[in-house]
Amino acid sequence: MNTSDFDYDLPPELIAQTPAARRDESRLLVLNAHQGAIDHRPSAILHETFRDFPSLIAPHDVVVLNDSRVIPARLLGTRRGGGAAEVLLITREPDGTWRALVKPGARIKEGAQLDLGNGDSVEVVEHLETGERRVRLLGPGGDDAILQRRGRIPLPPYITRDPTELDRERYQTVYADAAGSVAAPTAGLHFTAETLAAVEARGATIARLTLHIGPGTFRPVGVDDPSQHHLDAEAYVVPEAAAAAIAAARAAGGRVWAVGTTALRTLESVARDDGTITAGAGWTSLFVLPGFRFRVVDRLLTNFHLPRSTLLMLVCAFAGTECVMAAYREAVEQRYRFYSYGDAMALL
Repeated sequence: MNTSDFDYDLPPELIAQTPAARRDESRLLVLNAHQGAIDHRPSAILHETFRDFPSLIAPHDVVVLNDSRVIPARLLGTRRGGGAAEVLLITREPDGTWRALVKPGARIKEGAQLDLGNGDSVEVVEHLETGERRVRLLGPGGDDAILQRRGRIPLPPYITRDPTELDRERYQTVYADAAGSVAAPTAGLHFTAETLAAVEARGATIARLTLHIGPGTFRPVGVDDPSQHHLDAEAYVVPEAAAAAIAAARAAGGRVWAVGTTALRTLESVARDDGTITAGAGWTSLFVLPGFRFRVVDRLLTNFHLPRSTLLMLVCAFAGTECVMAAYREAVEQRYRFYSYGDAMALL
């Protein structure tokens, strides 16, 4: 296995820069991995748009969502000498400081204060061995108030425009709850309240967990052997209700759907050998590569991912590298929209 096995050519114009006009108007590519089939059905038949996703759900299935909420984690400021600075908050620490990425890192020393405007600022408390910084937000009303005033939604680097007010709504799932991510669990962006209701009308259960996504999700694999790549740890919470819903689905012969790679990684991180899961909170750096034995997840809903990325490797582990890469080539030919604001893919 080599990182180059997960490469493909993508015309730049297929990288979605804006969301679909409606969440559920995204296209849906359905890949039956067992048959190696790629199913593009005409508009008169199901699965052309995401609003048809519930037709894939069977009674007693459980659909697991990641309810993490994206925080306005990107802060733009100025240094004492007038130069520009940028801070990307990652994780809030128990003492009230934040782990963060700071640019230009080499020029900003410990103790420096970056002016955000109108009395708000960021103090650089400590340089960490990881290359990150520990910072403190300073200003009236505390951290949450500062983020609402000064924070920007941290759009992915491949979206080459400034964020707008629309992104505050659309780069967020309709069921987002627990604040803490710096990137959206994008497979969930396609759902509307009506789609969720339609899933439940099929006789399925919707379960929720939380995994707070860090900036490492965008970090490319820079080594030839992907097994040598390291994933940053991310915090998760799996409620008792989710564990019970999965156990009930298993007992009734239903299937476990993971909505997104983050939901899948969380479930497989807390899985027992018998396919049940352990509720609780913790941190996971699980890196899923081909050859991984899945113990919980039977079906996966996801978006189209970057070449040579850990997310694409996970999808290949789930459905087979040859099958998935053929589906990606087909998606390019059929002019699907790629990445965070792009179209969706269901793997059966």
